[in-house]
Amino acid sequence: MIDLNKEKLKLDYPCNWKYKIVVLETISIKKVLTDVISQREHSVKESKVSKKGKFKSYTLELLVHSDDDRTGLYENLGNHSDIKMVL
Repeated sequence: MIDLNKEKLKLDYPCNWKYKIVVLETISIKKVLTDVISQREHSVKESKVSKKGKFKSYTLELLVHSDDDRTGLYENLGNHSDIKMVL
């Protein structure tokens, strides 16, 4: 059996990458993304709303240029105070 924790993801950069972002329903996703990715070209689509309507999820897609770029964006998104979860 393959242990995925020991395997390194092999990607050909640059490539498009998708992040799933969860925020409170009251948060402006445009403001959050401006804070994190600034003027970088991207697309964002609303995915789902939680059962009680408290949270919304979005799919963010953008071009990443390297493994450090991809993981750095993940960390920056996750560290933003208005983002509850990043997948």
